[in-house]
Amino acid sequence: MQNEVIIIGAGLAGSEAAWQASQMGADVKLYEMRPIVSTPAHSTGNFAELVCSNSLGSDREGTAPGLLKEELRALGSIIMHCADRTRVPAGQALAVDRGLFSALVTKELEAAPNIEVIREEVVRVPREGVVVIATGPLTSPAFSEEIASLLGTDHLYFFDAMAPIISGHSVNWSRAYWASRYGRGDSDYANCAMNREEYEWFWENLIEAETAEMHEFESLQLFEGCMPIEEIARRGRDTLRYGPLKPVGLVDPRTGRRPYAVVQLRRENVPGSLFNMVGFQTRLKQGEQSRVFRMIPGLEEAEFVRYGMMHRNTFVNGPEHLSATLQLTESERIFMAGQITGVEGYMESVATGLVCGMNAGRLAMGKDPLTFPSKTAIGSLCSYVSTPCKGRYQPMNVNFGLLPEPPRALKKNERRMWKVALARQSLHDFAGSLRGGC
Repeated sequence: MQNEVIIIGAGLAGSEAAWQASQMGADVKLYEMRPIVSTPAHSTGNFAELVCSNSLGSDREGTAPGLLKEELRALGSIIMHCADRTRVPAGQALAVDRGLFSALVTKELEAAPNIEVIREEVVRVPREGVVVIATGPLTSPAFSEEIASLLGTDHLYFFDAMAPIISGHSVNWSRAYWASRYGRGDSDYANCAMNREEYEWFWENLIEAETAEMHEFESLQLFEGCMPIEEIARRGRDTLRYGPLKPVGLVDPRTGRRPYAVVQLRRENVPGSLFNMVGFQTRLKQGEQSRVFRMIPGLEEAEFVRYGMMHRNTFVNGPEHLSATLQLTESERIFMAGQITGVEGYMESVATGLVCGMNAGRLAMGKDPLTFPSKTAIGSLCSYVSTPCKGRYQPMNVNFGLLPEPPRALKKNERRMWKVALARQSLHDFAGSLRGGC
């Protein structure tokens, strides 16, 4: 059908793509298999359900994640709009109430006049029309096979992990204290301080704890950004103290000194009744999670609302199959968005959804797709997933290393500010061309 865009999957990327395509004037058919067919990690049928964490990353100016969010807001991202309306205190990070957030995204899309929502599983790529594949890292087995048959053998996957969520009333607040690192922003994190003896007791039990059996696990690759905490711990006695448990910038008000190690808790919802254990992605057995994590001072009586777990994430070899417009090189009427392209992270997925939605909508309306400038955070991600690389293709978060380098040597902060300024000007010029109808 002319002017129609078919979007498969209503996760973060698919939801954003549907919105953007509709804003281009296209008629959108948005397919979502949940709740008819669920996944191991999802619990509702709402769009854009967050499964790993409720944090969308740093919102701090001068950071790469902050720049990405700035660009998404400037281009009218529906996900950013809903995230800003449902945010919960998290210092300089953007965290949301998961339930309110996904419910709001669902409401906005279902109310859009030119978006038709269809609740059924798609197992075949439509043979005609403009299509956006946004089935995400938890693509169903049937559709995963369809993608593999479409693209050949370069269909990759890796394991990802989720952190536990505990009830707020079960935290021992006589031991935990509120603070944000270095006092930046409000004191939005609950901190469980450890002395050396407590840390080493915890570390020894953690590395010896029993993990859940996953027959495919040992032969598959892990993404460093979501490495299970027990795997980090096994790399050395102090690796946690330089990673998720680093105590710098978190002075304990009871002692006036910096602790030996700190476990941070972040609010999961607006009332603050649920907390996420920051950096505690894990594949420990549930009983072991209860035993070992209750060794943390302040969590002796912790009640686990959701245990940590691992799940398989699916992505394709982007440089072999995608152009910078996120069209398949095998078929330019088909776009790919989200983590399935090889970007890693919530907002990175949203960025590819925005690009796919705009370009799919333009193609459906008889216009040429646009290549986002690589000097922007959004464009740099599109360039990464479509440019041949040396060695094995790996998932990638947004970072300043993806952006062009200044023509002369600068100090670290000056170099970052140069990149931010260049990205802002590039996006301004690009947005101007969009308003001009190009």
